[in-house]
Amino acid sequence: MEIIVISIIAFIVSILTFFSGFGLGTILTPVFMIFFPVEVAIGLTGIVHFFNNFFKIILVGRNADKTVLLRFGIPAVLFAILGSWLLLNIPDLKPLFTYEMFGKTFEVYPVKFIISILLIIFASIDLIPYFNKLQFGREKLPIGGALSGFFGGLSGNQGALRTAFLIKAGLSKEAFIATAVVVSTLVDFTRLSIYATRFSKSGLTDNLTLVVSATLSAIIGAYIGNKLLKKVTLKFLQITIAIMLIIISLALGLGLI
Repeated sequence: MEIIVISIIAFIVSILTFFSGFGLGTILTPVFMIFFPVEVAIGLTGIVHFFNNFFKIILVGRNADKTVLLRFGIPAVLFAILGSWLLLNIPDLKPLFTYEMFGKTFEVYPVKFIISILLIIFASIDLIPYFNKLQFGREKLPIGGALSGFFGGLSGNQGALRTAFLIKAGLSKEAFIATAVVVSTLVDFTRLSIYATRFSKSGLTDNLTLVVSATLSAIIGAYIGNKLLKKVTLKFLQITIAIMLIIISLALGLGLI
């Protein structure tokens, strides 16, 4: 049953998140958690996310902006190492606050709450007409790379913050998507390498069929998303991403994901 449910969700979410450059891992992780313990969910999601991104590189990687890739990607990888190391070595942080809704208790942790506030600010700027012509400037790319890489390694939530910076870097929609995919894959490879000891205990081999099925579903979704790319304008892309940023940010800030 879990194979069917997770594969269908991976397929749908992969199409919807192809343009935004984030969301697959963020949405899949809580879905995996419905069927598996947290550590298993993290491991399985990470593998699906990595191979889906690798396939995207084959599809669109050639369009990546090399200058942006270097200025953003190198700090992202370096700080992903730091974030991943901290995740494995710091004691469990206590929730910032907890609350009950619909008979369930939700816990909000400091890292996710901070990320949610930052993303809401970025997304709101994108939706306010006055700021439409503003860009962070390429001199700010190393800062964006460091922040997205660090939080990616620490909490697995790298994509939304990365997108918030790259969408303002003056890239075409093709270059934006391709650059985001390459950076995401590099950060994924980095953090998965550091998480490797945890994966060895996560029962990954026992769920190989599920991983393959979910990965193939996500890859098919990415292929369809790539076919739809020509029909999407950059303005539509910016508005869609801003709305998704706010939705994901609120979910993070409320402890829903």
